[in-house]
Amino acid sequence: MCGIVGAIAQREVTPILLEGLRRLEYRGYDSAGLAVLNRKAELERLRTTGKVAELAQALAATPVSGMIGIAHTRWATHGKPSESNAHPHVCENQAAVVHNGIIENFEALRSSQKAQGYTFTSDTDTEVIVHQVHRHLDKGDDLLGAVQNACKELEGAYALGVISIDEPGRLIAARRGSPLVIGVGIGEYFIASDVAALLPVTQRFVFLEEGDIADITANGVTIFDAYGNKVERKETLSELSADAVERGEYRHYMLKEIFEQPRAIADTLEGRLYQGRVLEVAFGAAAAEVFDKVQGVHIIACGTSFHAGLIARHWMESLAGIPCSVEVASEFRYRKPVVRNSSLIVTISQSGETADTLAGLKEAKRLGFGQSLTICNVPESSLTRESDLVLMTRAGPEIGVASTKAFTTQLVALMLLTIVLGRRFALNDEMESQLVKQLMHLPKEIEGVLGLDDKIQTLAERFADKHNALFLGRGAQYPVAMEGALKLKEISYIHAEAYPAGELKHGPLALVDASMPVVVVAPNNELLEKLKSNLQEVGARGGEMLVFADEDAGMSSDESTTVLPVAPTDDCVAPIVFTVPLQLLAYHVAVLKGTDVDQPRNLAKSVTVE
Repeated sequence: MCGIVGAIAQREVTPILLEGLRRLEYRGYDSAGLAVLNRKAELERLRTTGKVAELAQALAATPVSGMIGIAHTRWATHGKPSESNAHPHVCENQAAVVHNGIIENFEALRSSQKAQGYTFTSDTDTEVIVHQVHRHLDKGDDLLGAVQNACKELEGAYALGVISIDEPGRLIAARRGSPLVIGVGIGEYFIASDVAALLPVTQRFVFLEEGDIADITANGVTIFDAYGNKVERKETLSELSADAVERGEYRHYMLKEIFEQPRAIADTLEGRLYQGRVLEVAFGAAAAEVFDKVQGVHIIACGTSFHAGLIARHWMESLAGIPCSVEVASEFRYRKPVVRNSSLIVTISQSGETADTLAGLKEAKRLGFGQSLTICNVPESSLTRESDLVLMTRAGPEIGVASTKAFTTQLVALMLLTIVLGRRFALNDEMESQLVKQLMHLPKEIEGVLGLDDKIQTLAERFADKHNALFLGRGAQYPVAMEGALKLKEISYIHAEAYPAGELKHGPLALVDASMPVVVVAPNNELLEKLKSNLQEVGARGGEMLVFADEDAGMSSDESTTVLPVAPTDDCVAPIVFTVPLQLLAYHVAVLKGTDVDQPRNLAKSVTVE
């Protein structure tokens, strides 16, 4: 996802901007750029597609220097990855802007600005911002006033960094719906979308609040709230070090990525929620037109992404009232599927290069099955290029082969899709508002589950000498059980299978004995009492059960059952919450068995062959 860095100092800022961009690479991006005001107060800009390393090479060939500047890594939403679509955006070589978020009314602003004589050099929504700022500068506003007035005309979510040749000692920052932080130095100040970008230069931070606009000079910072009133925001001293953010203290990438999930989920939601609603334009400029025609959803995916699709089917049908089918991509492409042409074809992939999923999408397009949407973690991937609409998961680079944060952010993205489609069917405004609130609380709920890590590590000792395990769940938790079983066999090499708990008596119960641990997910919902009855069947056969249960589920440990309480959570987002303890269980079992956690045998992170 997009990243912002800015600086105003009494020293050369280009190295600071570049290092800040490097530290935001975890977010994922397709292009990078920076703009600085040189000693002649001239605006110099350099942009490249690809990695920050390519921008660094371009800077080495064409040096750009100055003591005030802004920089950006872009993850495409409006317009394909290209140098012309990369940030910063400039108007009349007078003002430059970097932007995170989505401007909802950019089409109306674009039409108005064209009528006023402005020309556009990109396909982005961001370019309307710099034109709007320029328009107010032309009217006589100073830079602060121009940004304040421009922001009043923007609808949607944004974090902004703005500079102008007219006031070379001034950096303006603004936020609504997207986070932005000010780093405080000695006679110098910085802005960024994440404190990680600024830790090499400061550990003192001021977090802007919703609607804030900051006027930053080398002499200090003045902050105005959404109503134009001067306000004070508390300065915070970060306990993080630059090395800790870069390397962490985790034994494996997988554990690090499990613990990154609260931030990854927050990043996935960033700029996509506004006043209790999901912004449809987050899916692409043509999303509303496409969604208006959708009468059903057909999901194609593999592995962990397939499990995400199965959970989404429950949401689509129970919350949104939309028929939804889910298929393993490798099967879809080799049968003769019948899909209504009013269906939305949804592909899900961490890498965007999964061969079977990509082939399934191409087959669906060949057969004319309707418009397509991909949910993906990698920009510029094949799936994003092939799809009509794209929603990036913003999990950041995931190095461990066993997917963790990519899975939970896929689920968040699928809930966003459920909401925007559901408002056309069974989902009313009040229901949408409640779901949005649940999504906004998710990062904190995941943090609570991560607090169970020590207890789960102890429980993992029961699995170290086992060869088989059974995972059980009901309803939307059945795919969660499937994902838990997959994680365990991927990295610990223990054979594990998942079943709907109601299917026990139809076969799997024959396997249950003291040597077969049974892992159960038990949220507090309408299926809880039936699930308890299923577990009685396991206990009666001498099975040893580990139950992750909602604290309000009324379950307690006994001779055959160990209950690990999970803080109460709303049923709709419970599949995301209950996934996390299963990830931790698999991780700690694998560590005890001494396997290669991050690179398990025979597996690859991105499956690009059939």
